[in-house]
Amino acid sequence: MTSIDQIGTFTLGTRTVKRLGYGAMQLAGPGVFGPPKDHDAALAVLREAVALGVDHIDTSDFYGPHVTNQIIREALHPYPDDLTIVTKIGVRRGADSAWLPASSAKELTQAVHDNLRNLALDVLDVVNLRIMFKAEGPTEGSIEAPLTALADLQQQGLVRHIGLSNVTPAQVAEARRLTAIVCVQNMYNIAHRHDDALIDDLARDGIAYVPFFPLGGFTPLQSSALSTIAERLGATPMQVALAWLLRRAPNILLIPGTSSIAHLRENLGAAKLELLDEELPALDDIAAAR
Repeated sequence: MTSIDQIGTFTLGTRTVKRLGYGAMQLAGPGVFGPPKDHDAALAVLREAVALGVDHIDTSDFYGPHVTNQIIREALHPYPDDLTIVTKIGVRRGADSAWLPASSAKELTQAVHDNLRNLALDVLDVVNLRIMFKAEGPTEGSIEAPLTALADLQQQGLVRHIGLSNVTPAQVAEARRLTAIVCVQNMYNIAHRHDDALIDDLARDGIAYVPFFPLGGFTPLQSSALSTIAERLGATPMQVALAWLLRRAPNILLIPGTSSIAHLRENLGAAKLELLDEELPALDDIAAAR
């Protein structure tokens, strides 16, 4: 048994995955654009993740673009039977590396086929529809049109399960009236807890919540409470932040990303940490203090 087996599993549609996975975003070059600085190191990180028991990898063909999926294919194909690869569509990259909306039926169809080709798959396990009504953060507005286009691709047998990314609770409710949703992927971490109520609602219905930027994204989390608890556990503050997320709700699936084997092992080591009940109020105060 590897350390990540200790924290249990959760379902993504018909798939069952361990609650601590791997996000492949950082395998591309700087700014998630172009090739990595060290191609062999990127391959090694992926292979080490699977060797350590990871069975859930999060990716997208707009990472690079195309680069990350091609690296995953080179490193891991033919894939282990228990490996679930989750991808995202709804965004494209500009020539200047900008992140641009791409949610027309034509663009979504092309994105699904790009993911299939670059991952060397016949069907995608889970596809998250990324909503980009504005550059940063969820914004209200109907998502029926792009979701219907993705559901059509599911009916064609190209996609098994559908998830959502960067969405509001109202958009989640709208989507669930239109089709089955197996996961929601939003920004959430110990310092950014806007989705607390949504997480609890999804947990009651058996739907996974997958926080992106679980360590604060491009700005590392800093807190004396994290440091104090980390010292007691002989861990790092970032490991404590991941352990808190695992403790927060049973439907939370983590996908911390890295291009370093040492950092990968550190992230997965969070599965072994046991937080004390009396430590939780101080950790809760991190978000309250923002």
